[in-house]
Amino acid sequence: MTKRELPKFIYRQRNGLYFQRRGWPSQKIKSDFGTPEFWAEYATILKGEEQPKVLRRSFSALIRSYHKSPRYRNLKPRTAMDYDKYTAFIDERFGPLNPANLQRKDVIRLRDQNAEKPYFANYAVKVLRILMEHCIDVGWRTDNPAKGVSLLKVDTDPRLPWPQSLIDDFREAAPLGTRERLLMELCLGSGQRIGDVLEMRWGDIQDGGITVKQNKTGKRLWVPIVPALQEALDAAPRRSLFMLTNHRATNRWSYRGASQAIRKIREDIGALEFDIHSWRYNAACELVEAGCNDELVAAVTGQSPKMVAHYTQQIRQRVRAIEAQSRRKKP
Repeated sequence: MTKRELPKFIYRQRNGLYFQRRGWPSQKIKSDFGTPEFWAEYATILKGEEQPKVLRRSFSALIRSYHKSPRYRNLKPRTAMDYDKYTAFIDERFGPLNPANLQRKDVIRLRDQNAEKPYFANYAVKVLRILMEHCIDVGWRTDNPAKGVSLLKVDTDPRLPWPQSLIDDFREAAPLGTRERLLMELCLGSGQRIGDVLEMRWGDIQDGGITVKQNKTGKRLWVPIVPALQEALDAAPRRSLFMLTNHRATNRWSYRGASQAIRKIREDIGALEFDIHSWRYNAACELVEAGCNDELVAAVTGQSPKMVAHYTQQIRQRVRAIEAQSRRKKP
């Protein structure tokens, strides 16, 4: 079809038809051209009853639009919080500028100007890439200048599981009945993320296991309770619906509060190299040492095969090396 065949304010873009009128928000047409649904949609837009007018295209306006979109609303709460830090940064940096004018060199400059903080720089590029996808969705541009921009290499030491000696020291420093001990046994025994552990309730215990719905993946799991965890559960006071509560037992223990409490013990026992998240590594590694394959490990942790392999690569090398060296001793 040619432009002459299209009604007023309707323009063809690379990825479909858009309603574009000065002073109005650009809007992608969902219906096929020429159908009754198309004309009904076109008429609704022209009425403008629910179409807030946009006086100027800017990054600030784009971010507000993104926050109202399904792309943002469907994020997990923790992910949305992470994104918010970077959209605020981008708004502060580019707020009044027109996102249609952003070029690849601008994205690279933003990355390189924050190179001393590679994690921050990389995450900013990722969020900017998402915002540019939304910019395409609303018809403000047809390409994504952040797509394909390489991320900075981050040289970080791999997270390691806690050695057994430090786990023993932690148990001695946090006796049964304390929140810190229950938190550790829940993380270590269930193999779940700290965020999911803090959400656990006493009612989640069913048939000798704990039911979990992972916040990050949405997966539903039932994880059998191991003896060490059962001992900690038996010793824990039940003051709330949640297993781990704040001091007044009015709500669950906050991530910040739990992290600070665990850090105090880590300082006391000399375990600052190992954090809360490392207990999830411990769970996966213990399962591998027990002879479990990736499928069995994933049945407990809920991880993808790729993540199981990542978490357990070092312990698998050790297990295989022990097996290999033992064969050398055979006549």
